[in-house]
Amino acid sequence: MTEMMRAVGYRRNLPISDPESLLDLTLPVPEPGPHDLLVRVAAVSVNPVDVKQRAGSDPHGKPEILGWDAAGVVERVGEAVTLFRPGDEIWYAGSIARTGTNAELHLVDERIAGPKPASLTFAEAAALPLTALTAWEALFDRLRLTADSTGTLLVLGAAGGVGSILVQLARQLTALEVIGTASRPASRQWVLDRGAHRVVNHHDDLAAALPDGVDYVFTPHSGGMIPVFARILRPFGAVVAIDEPRHLDLLPLKPKSIAWHWELMFTRALYDPSSTAQHDILTRVAGLVDEGVLHTTMTTDLTGFTAANLRRAHEIVESGSAIGKTVVSGF
Repeated sequence: MTEMMRAVGYRRNLPISDPESLLDLTLPVPEPGPHDLLVRVAAVSVNPVDVKQRAGSDPHGKPEILGWDAAGVVERVGEAVTLFRPGDEIWYAGSIARTGTNAELHLVDERIAGPKPASLTFAEAAALPLTALTAWEALFDRLRLTADSTGTLLVLGAAGGVGSILVQLARQLTALEVIGTASRPASRQWVLDRGAHRVVNHHDDLAAALPDGVDYVFTPHSGGMIPVFARILRPFGAVVAIDEPRHLDLLPLKPKSIAWHWELMFTRALYDPSSTAQHDILTRVAGLVDEGVLHTTMTTDLTGFTAANLRRAHEIVESGSAIGKTVVSGF
């Protein structure tokens, strides 16, 4: 008899206000491949990629499971697995090429999973993997920053999911001056509490707010910003972007020889599946969390793994004004 599990997915790309935009489903339990872990999921978090996928991809009636962040317990392992064993508590962000984490049981390649921080609950842990990997790769792989790096980093959207952990990483693991952008009093305080040296309002004239310029920019919102970056970045500066702006013209950056980098944390899983780099990053981040150097960015925990709660989580992300991360926990 086929073993079944609960999951939340969608069959049509509908507005999140529609009760059928996300549905409670019952699906067969997947079988682990050689390097796979079958994980009993305890908590997931919702990211902008979940919203983009739901809105932009129509499965035409076939159940599609979203979700990439997860924390849970290893239930079974594939025949080639060496990094984990059943009973281990892990966290991960998965692969965009595979079925998502919004399910009672989920498959993930061991090489992109890490040991969950012992000091965090599953819900607190689920808030971090995708954003921590994105932030780590943006800072240390794309911008090639080190503990000795100096200068000024401007973090746009610093109260958001990636910004909330990137500010912490930059403040704790480099010698940079970290400036975040936020507009509301609550989000400004959140960014300062994460370790930013100061906060500027992204609705203001950034060139006027930053008269001395900056050396690096992290941006989740690049559309229409290239002329601004060309003004505020110092010669030989660099930008790292995680969004998908249309009709992007980078030519204004050329006179100052400003470098442009893309960051997509799914690249390794898609193009270098044998790499254990993300396992290593998640292991390092877990250690920093347990040492008290880094902190969870969870601000909302919707208890009860239901389509209704995941719809609410998507609404929060779609609002564009969320601080930190929204988590759904508890099957």
